[in-house]
Amino acid sequence: MLNRADFKQVSLIDRDIFVRQYQKFPQVHSDNTFTNMVCWNHYADYRYAYIKNNIILSSKINKKIRYRPPIGPRNPELLEDLVNLAIRSDDDFPIMILDQATRKWISESYPGLSFHPERNYFDYVYLASDLAKLPGKKYLTIRHQLNQFLRNCSPVVESITNENAEEVQEFLEQWCEWKDCDSEPVLANEKEAVYFALSHHSEFKLSGLAIRAKGNIMAMSLFEGLNKDTAVVHFEKGLLECKGIYRAINAETANFLIGKYIYINRESDMGIEGIREAKMRYHPDHLEEVHLIKREELEKIS
Repeated sequence: MLNRADFKQVSLIDRDIFVRQYQKFPQVHSDNTFTNMVCWNHYADYRYAYIKNNIILSSKINKKIRYRPPIGPRNPELLEDLVNLAIRSDDDFPIMILDQATRKWISESYPGLSFHPERNYFDYVYLASDLAKLPGKKYLTIRHQLNQFLRNCSPVVESITNENAEEVQEFLEQWCEWKDCDSEPVLANEKEAVYFALSHHSEFKLSGLAIRAKGNIMAMSLFEGLNKDTAVVHFEKGLLECKGIYRAINAETANFLIGKYIYINRESDMGIEGIREAKMRYHPDHLEEVHLIKREELEKIS
């Protein structure tokens, strides 16, 4: 019987366990990535249980625990154990599903069960070629802003390495001061996450780019492979002293990744309207959906 004591906190020392499991069972949503879980652990207390060759994940926000279906060989008994554990959570929606193959499996295992979309956490997935080349009329405004930036700001693109990491850290401090990160809970938590990712980018095996404009670092991105077809951009930050800087870091990241990956996952908008508008402006190829299951519905099938 699965119980809460089977779960331990996800930490940097667990990377090899997740790498091996995800090579066998590739993920499509950014929130299941090892990098995101470790970097956001201060906020969501990510934990995992390794049982019957499966990884089962949980998160805890505002003292409410939410679980994710087993990642591994399909095991109906383990799924049933998870349902029984989720029922004991205080969360009204204690199971979160991050891929459609798993949703199909659960639907077939429990016919009639309802799945509730959580639009705020749908990931935006783009063709790498679209983000790199910005083709056609639909990208006309973005191309204009990017060209304006290139003309006005004399940018230099460089990889993030141990040699310039301290300077990138100084840029992030400027960015947080401009954004007043500490006054907004979402930004305060993101600040901690991006600082951790930068400080440990070698251990996470993250790649990163920085744009230097007018002599100073003005933008950065951190990213990695999500699966064989898709890269995921975890963090992308820029200062607006040079208009078009976000257009530039987006395009440079895509140009770095094109040829290696077909798609680029730029994560969710977290329900923030301005971010949603910005992500839609780049015309995603598709969204990786998230669905929740109500506790009261789980109680009926247990």
